[in-house]
Amino acid sequence: MSTSTTSAPPPGTQDPPPTKTPPRRSRTPTRTGWRRALRRDWQLYSLALLPLLFFLVFRYLPMIGNVIAFRRFEPGGSMFGEDWVGLRYVEMFLSDPTFWQVFRNTLWLGGLTLVFCFPIPIVLALLLNEVRRRSLKRFVQSVSYLPHFLSIVIVAGITMQMLATDGPINHVLGWLGHDPIRFIQEPEWFRTVYVGSEIWQTAGWGTILYLAALTTIDEDLYEAARIDGANRWQQIWHVTLPGIRPTMITLLILNVGTFLAVGFEKVLLLYNPLTYQTSDVISTYVYRTGVESNSFSYAAAIGLFEAIIGLVLITSANQLSRRTVGTSLW
Repeated sequence: MSTSTTSAPPPGTQDPPPTKTPPRRSRTPTRTGWRRALRRDWQLYSLALLPLLFFLVFRYLPMIGNVIAFRRFEPGGSMFGEDWVGLRYVEMFLSDPTFWQVFRNTLWLGGLTLVFCFPIPIVLALLLNEVRRRSLKRFVQSVSYLPHFLSIVIVAGITMQMLATDGPINHVLGWLGHDPIRFIQEPEWFRTVYVGSEIWQTAGWGTILYLAALTTIDEDLYEAARIDGANRWQQIWHVTLPGIRPTMITLLILNVGTFLAVGFEKVLLLYNPLTYQTSDVISTYVYRTGVESNSFSYAAAIGLFEAIIGLVLITSANQLSRRTVGTSLW
C-alpha cells in the first residue's frame, strides 16, 4: 500500500504570512460632530442664547470694572480709573474699624440665615410628604409658596407693619400685659426680625426641590425597611434622608457660596441709622460708600474682597463635601 507524500517547498519560496492591517481611524474632526448636532438641534441650543447673553452682559463684562479697586477713579474721568494706586484701598478698608464691624454683622446674619433657613425647608418637605390628604397638602403648599412671589418691598412693608409699635404683635403683647417693643428701632431685635422674615418668605419655596427629590426614592426601599421592622421615623432616617442627600449637599454648597451675600434689598429696606450697630452688612456698606459717598474705588475694593471670600468658601465646601460624603457640585 502506497502513501502519498507532499513535498515541502524549498526554503525561501514560501509566501509570507498575511499581515493584519490595523483598522483605519476616522479622520473626521471632532468639530464635525458638534456642528452636526448644532444643525440637528438648533432649536434647543437657541434657547440658551438669552441666558448666555444675560450672564455675559451682567455677570462677566462687569468684572472688567474691578480694575478700579487698584486705580483712583473719579466721576467723569476714565472708565477704568486715572492713576494706579496698587493696594491702597485694600489697606484702607483692612485698617478701618467700621469695616470690621460690618464684616462681623455680615457673618452673624449669614450664619443665622444658614442655620435656620437651610434645614426648615427640609423639615417642611418631610412633613408634607407624610400628609395623605391631597387637598390639605395642596393648601399647605399654596400658603407656604405664596410669600416667595411677593416683592421684597411688600415683604419688608408687611414686616414693618406687623412689628410697628402700634402693630398687631404689640397689640397681642399689650393684651398679655407686656409693654410695647420697638422691634424696628432696637438693634438687638434686627437679627431676629431679619431671619424670621427670611424664613417666612423662603421656607415654602425651598421645599419644591426636596419634594421633587422625594419622588425619586424607590418605594421598594420603604417596603424592605417595613419588613425589617423599621417604624416611620427609622424609615425617614435610613431611607428618606439618604435618598435626598445629593440635593441637600448641592443646595448647602450653593448657600455657603453666598454666605456673605446677605440679602441687600431686605436689609436696606428694614434697617435705619438706629440699628446700624447690628444691621449694617458689607453690601449696604458698599452701597453707602460707593453710591452715596462717590468713593467708587474704595467700594470696588471691598466688593472684590467679598467675592474672593465667597469663591474660597464655595470651593472649600465643594472639596470637603466630595471627600466626606462623595457628593459635590462639580
